[in-house]
Amino acid sequence: MKGSTHLAIGTAIGIAAAAYYPFTLSNAALYVSVAAFSALSADLDGTSILSSKISKVSKLLRELLLWGGITLALTALYLYFVRDFFDLTLTSVAVMIFLIGFITKEGVIRNTLVSIIGLGIIYAGFYWQWGWLMGFGLFTAWAPWLKHRGMTHTIWAAVIWGSLGYGLQNQLQVEGLMNVSFIGYLSHLVADTVTPAGVKWLYPLYKKSIKL
Repeated sequence: MKGSTHLAIGTAIGIAAAAYYPFTLSNAALYVSVAAFSALSADLDGTSILSSKISKVSKLLRELLLWGGITLALTALYLYFVRDFFDLTLTSVAVMIFLIGFITKEGVIRNTLVSIIGLGIIYAGFYWQWGWLMGFGLFTAWAPWLKHRGMTHTIWAAVIWGSLGYGLQNQLQVEGLMNVSFIGYLSHLVADTVTPAGVKWLYPLYKKSIKL
């Protein structure tokens, strides 16, 4: 299934969460970003994320996501170094939006860049002693080199992703981030299950693809 479809599903989950949980503009942006990123994150694996024939609209969307993430990241850096204020919510949204842009890109260069970002996230997690952030960085650095629709497309990966969401939820004290993370990730597996290739939900315990 195309990345644009997963992105749409994740965005819908985030909007639903924003409507369900106590609403603030900051929380709504966080729910949508987390859900959209979670719905795409399984496709951090391999180089066959999307077809090489990406439409002009998809290319434009990717560029907007990349530059939007860069803009938010620069804003977060400005607040940190000039105003001596660290906004974890803004920084989290910036990183997720930026990585969404990379998820829709192909090739070894893309994989290397994503892994470098993952290593940077691991360092940040180690520096601040945030276990969930180190786990997120490890997932980001490791996943691009895995076989497509392999380990990242399993129920085990969804549970791990949900646990990272739990860590983020505790860090930000924003209700429902664990659920949004887990459901967003799970939506990717469900959507891929209805494609001809299916998904190896229980790999490596059960190596056959499950499909509808």
